[in-house]
Amino acid sequence: MAPGLPGERAVSGAFPRAADAYRHASRSWTTGVALLTARHGEEVFAKTVSSLCPLSLDPPLVSVAVDRRSPIVGAVRAGRGFALSVLAADQEPLARRFAAPGAGRALGWFTPAPMRPGITGAPVLERCLAWFECRLDGVLPGGDHAVLVGRVATADATPGDPLVYHDGRYRSLGPHPAVLACALTLYVFGIGDGAPRALRGSDTVV
Repeated sequence: MAPGLPGERAVSGAFPRAADAYRHASRSWTTGVALLTARHGEEVFAKTVSSLCPLSLDPPLVSVAVDRRSPIVGAVRAGRGFALSVLAADQEPLARRFAAPGAGRALGWFTPAPMRPGITGAPVLERCLAWFECRLDGVLPGGDHAVLVGRVATADATPGDPLVYHDGRYRSLGPHPAVLACALTLYVFGIGDGAPRALRGSDTVV
């Protein structure tokens, strides 16, 4: 299930066939993956999301949609701020960890996820690809989701490849399998003196 992706539940008021079509279409939309964090008092909350959207340059705003029943929505309202850490390609285990129900409030789950304090109180994930620290600008209704709008207080990024989510799976921006197959074919037929030939049983493909 896509973390924070609309369409994983039945569409309210829609016929089942229309709801299935909506889910199918939603799965075709490729997104990045981020960790939404908030702090309320001594409690820290975290949730994997795929709905991060840069919203405005002036003023700098971002939005993120979260299930309105999630405890992190109340934490963001109470703490008046949140942070978004964009996950790198090698951080899929963290994405899966904080997509699990209840993981975002169990402090033991944070042990393998080193974080640093943010200026809004919400922690920022170390070694992430990019981050946005936000003060809450507003909460908008979005059906079964709450749309959190944050005014960006600080943001930055580091070089690297992102973790992406497509068709119900985490992925990276590696070469398409067809490209890899083509490269392998060229490699096989270019063995030795460069003259094209079929792969022999004695050939080793690495």
